Amino acid sequence: MKTALFLADGFEEIEGLTVVDILRRAKIVCDMISTEDDLEINGSHGIKVKADYMISDINFDEYDCMILPGGKIGTQRLEANQYLLKRLDEFINANKLVCAICAAPSILAHKGYLNGKEAVCYPTVEGELAGANIPAKEVAHDGNIITSRGMGTSIAFAGEIVKTILGEETADELLKSLVYKQF
Repeated sequence: MKTALFLADGFEEIEGLTVVDILRRAKIVCDMISTEDDLEINGSHGIKVKADYMISDINFDEYDCMILPGGKIGTQRLEANQYLLKRLDEFINANKLVCAICAAPSILAHKGYLNGKEAVCYPTVEGELAGANIPAKEVAHDGNIITSRGMGTSIAFAGEIVKTILGEETADELLKSLVYKQF
Protein backbone atom coordinates (compact mmCIF):
# COMPACT_ATOMS: atom_id res chain seq x y z
CA MET A 1 0.00 0.00 0.00
CA LYS A 2 1.41 3.33 -1.05
CA THR A 3 -0.10 6.62 0.10
CA ALA A 4 0.25 10.20 -1.14
CA LEU A 5 -0.34 13.23 1.07
CA PHE A 6 -0.86 16.41 -0.94
CA LEU A 7 0.53 19.68 0.34
CA ALA A 8 -0.43 23.17 -0.77
CA ASP A 9 0.70 26.47 0.70
CA GLY A 10 -1.44 27.19 3.76
CA PHE A 11 -1.88 23.56 4.82
CA GLU A 12 -2.38 22.83 8.52
CA GLU A 13 0.99 21.49 9.61
CA ILE A 14 -0.16 19.16 12.39
CA GLU A 15 -2.79 17.55 10.17
CA GLY A 16 -0.27 16.85 7.43
CA LEU A 17 2.83 15.95 9.39
CA THR A 18 1.10 13.86 12.06
CA VAL A 19 -0.36 11.64 9.36
CA VAL A 20 2.98 11.28 7.56
CA ASP A 21 4.77 10.47 10.82
CA ILE A 22 2.26 7.87 11.99
CA LEU A 23 1.97 6.15 8.61
CA ARG A 24 5.73 5.95 8.28
CA ARG A 25 5.99 4.53 11.83
CA ALA A 26 3.57 1.84 10.64
CA LYS A 27 5.92 1.16 7.69
CA ILE A 28 3.34 2.46 5.21
CA VAL A 29 4.86 4.47 2.37
CA CYS A 30 3.55 8.02 2.69
CA ASP A 31 4.99 10.42 0.14
CA MET A 32 4.52 14.15 0.63
CA ILE A 33 3.51 15.63 -2.72
CA SER A 34 3.76 19.34 -3.51
CA THR A 35 0.91 20.83 -5.50
CA GLU A 36 2.85 24.10 -5.78
CA ASP A 37 5.68 25.13 -8.13
CA ASP A 38 8.31 24.22 -5.55
CA LEU A 39 9.11 21.37 -3.18
CA GLU A 40 9.11 23.81 -0.27
CA ILE A 41 5.60 24.34 1.08
CA ASN A 42 4.58 27.07 3.53
CA GLY A 43 2.30 25.83 6.29
CA SER A 44 -0.53 27.89 7.71
CA HIS A 45 1.53 28.78 10.78
CA GLY A 46 4.79 29.70 9.05
CA ILE A 47 6.41 26.27 9.20
CA LYS A 48 8.16 25.41 5.96
CA VAL A 49 8.08 21.79 4.85
CA LYS A 50 9.99 20.17 2.00
CA ALA A 51 7.83 17.74 0.05
CA ASP A 52 9.25 14.53 -1.37
CA TYR A 53 7.94 15.03 -4.91
CA MET A 54 6.20 17.48 -7.21
CA ILE A 55 2.71 16.50 -8.30
CA SER A 56 3.83 16.61 -11.94
CA ASP A 57 6.55 14.02 -11.24
CA ILE A 58 4.47 11.23 -9.71
CA ASN A 59 2.60 8.37 -11.30
CA PHE A 60 -0.82 8.31 -9.64
CA ASP A 61 -1.28 4.67 -10.68
CA GLU A 62 1.40 3.72 -8.14
CA TYR A 63 -0.69 5.03 -5.23
CA ASP A 64 -3.51 3.32 -3.36
CA CYS A 65 -4.51 6.17 -1.06
CA MET A 66 -4.86 9.94 -1.40
CA ILE A 67 -4.71 12.13 1.72
CA LEU A 68 -5.78 15.78 1.86
CA PRO A 69 -4.83 17.81 4.95
CA GLY A 70 -6.84 20.90 5.82
CA GLY A 71 -6.15 24.48 6.66
CA LYS A 72 -8.43 27.07 5.09
CA ILE A 73 -5.98 28.41 2.51
CA GLY A 74 -4.38 25.02 1.91
CA THR A 75 -7.79 23.50 1.20
CA GLN A 76 -8.67 26.33 -1.19
CA ARG A 77 -5.39 25.83 -3.03
CA LEU A 78 -5.89 22.04 -3.26
CA GLU A 79 -9.40 22.55 -4.61
CA ALA A 80 -8.15 25.04 -7.20
CA ASN A 81 -5.73 22.45 -8.61
CA GLN A 82 -7.62 20.93 -11.54
CA TYR A 83 -4.99 18.25 -12.12
CA LEU A 84 -5.38 17.05 -8.52
CA LEU A 85 -9.19 17.09 -8.81
CA LYS A 86 -9.05 14.96 -11.96
CA ARG A 87 -6.91 12.43 -10.12
CA LEU A 88 -9.28 12.57 -7.15
CA ASP A 89 -12.12 11.60 -9.50
CA GLU A 90 -10.06 8.65 -10.73
CA PHE A 91 -9.36 7.49 -7.16
CA ILE A 92 -13.03 7.68 -6.21
CA ASN A 93 -14.11 5.87 -9.38
CA ALA A 94 -11.51 3.13 -8.78
CA ASN A 95 -12.74 2.78 -5.17
CA LYS A 96 -9.28 3.69 -3.85
CA LEU A 97 -8.95 5.10 -0.34
CA VAL A 98 -9.45 8.87 -0.08
CA CYS A 99 -8.85 10.65 3.23
CA ALA A 100 -9.49 14.30 4.15
CA ILE A 101 -9.31 16.25 7.40
CA CYS A 102 -10.45 19.65 8.71
CA ALA A 103 -11.67 21.84 5.82
CA ALA A 104 -10.52 19.37 3.13
CA PRO A 105 -13.65 17.16 3.29
CA SER A 106 -15.43 20.14 1.70
CA ILE A 107 -13.53 19.33 -1.51
CA LEU A 108 -15.16 15.90 -1.55
CA ALA A 109 -18.55 17.39 -0.73
CA HIS A 110 -18.34 19.98 -3.51
CA LYS A 111 -17.79 17.13 -5.96
CA GLY A 112 -20.81 15.23 -4.57
CA TYR A 113 -18.76 12.36 -3.14
CA LEU A 114 -20.20 12.70 0.37
CA ASN A 115 -23.89 12.56 -0.58
CA GLY A 116 -25.56 10.03 1.69
CA LYS A 117 -22.28 9.18 3.42
CA GLU A 118 -21.09 9.71 6.98
CA ALA A 119 -18.49 12.45 7.01
CA VAL A 120 -17.03 14.97 9.44
CA CYS A 121 -15.00 18.15 9.08
CA TYR A 122 -13.98 21.27 10.96
CA PRO A 123 -17.11 22.62 12.69
CA THR A 124 -17.24 25.92 10.77
CA VAL A 125 -17.13 23.99 7.46
CA GLU A 126 -20.04 21.64 8.22
CA GLY A 127 -22.43 23.79 6.16
CA GLU A 128 -20.44 22.85 3.06
CA LEU A 129 -21.04 19.12 3.57
CA ALA A 130 -24.54 19.27 2.05
CA GLY A 131 -25.89 15.78 1.53
CA ALA A 132 -23.59 14.16 4.09
CA ASN A 133 -24.63 12.67 7.41
CA ILE A 134 -22.46 14.34 10.05
CA PRO A 135 -22.11 12.15 13.17
CA ALA A 136 -20.79 13.43 16.50
CA LYS A 137 -17.41 11.72 16.35
CA GLU A 138 -13.75 12.51 15.60
CA VAL A 139 -13.38 10.37 12.49
CA ALA A 140 -15.94 9.06 10.01
CA HIS A 141 -15.19 6.11 7.73
CA ASP A 142 -17.75 5.34 5.06
CA GLY A 143 -16.79 3.05 2.20
CA ASN A 144 -13.51 4.23 0.69
CA ILE A 145 -13.64 7.68 2.33
CA ILE A 146 -12.19 8.64 5.71
CA THR A 147 -12.80 12.15 7.08
CA SER A 148 -11.84 13.85 10.33
CA ARG A 149 -12.54 17.11 12.17
CA GLY A 150 -9.20 18.88 12.54
CA MET A 151 -5.84 19.31 14.17
CA GLY A 152 -6.95 17.81 17.49
CA THR A 153 -8.16 14.63 15.77
CA SER A 154 -5.06 14.09 13.62
CA ILE A 155 -3.81 11.07 15.57
CA ALA A 156 -7.23 9.39 15.47
CA PHE A 157 -7.43 10.16 11.73
CA ALA A 158 -4.00 8.65 11.05
CA GLY A 159 -4.90 5.70 13.26
CA GLU A 160 -8.00 5.01 11.17
CA ILE A 161 -5.90 5.06 8.00
CA VAL A 162 -3.46 2.58 9.55
CA LYS A 163 -6.38 0.41 10.72
CA THR A 164 -7.84 0.39 7.21
CA ILE A 165 -4.55 -0.55 5.59
CA LEU A 166 -2.96 -2.88 8.17
CA GLY A 167 -5.80 -3.92 10.46
CA GLU A 168 -7.15 -2.97 13.86
CA GLU A 169 -4.59 -4.89 15.92
CA THR A 170 -1.64 -3.16 14.22
CA ALA A 171 -3.30 0.25 14.56
CA ASP A 172 -4.06 -0.33 18.25
CA GLU A 173 -0.48 -1.44 18.97
CA LEU A 174 0.91 1.61 17.18
CA LEU A 175 -1.41 4.03 18.97
CA LYS A 176 -0.50 2.45 22.32
CA SER A 177 3.21 2.90 21.52
CA LEU A 178 2.50 6.60 20.98
CA VAL A 179 0.86 6.76 24.42
CA TYR A 180 -2.32 7.80 22.64
CA LYS A 181 -4.47 4.76 23.23
CA GLN A 182 -3.81 3.15 26.59
CA PHE A 183 -6.68 0.75 27.14
